[in-house]
Amino acid sequence: MDTRESKTPEEERQHLKEVRQPEDYSNPEPDEDQPEARESAHGVHRVLLIAIVVGIIAVGFFLFGR
Repeated sequence: MDTRESKTPEEERQHLKEVRQPEDYSNPEPDEDQPEARESAHGVHRVLLIAIVVGIIAVGFFLFGR
């Protein structure tokens, strides 16, 4: 089953223009059409800390829970 989107010739040309442009490394700001890229990951540190603590507790149970 073919799930590709059909593009008009104009859409295809626009896509090729965007793909051919080199990456702008001097201005690494997120694109305007990607608002999620501008948001910081607020809860990642807390989740990572909880995962590490749970992992340490699990290892402790396996090692000392005989």
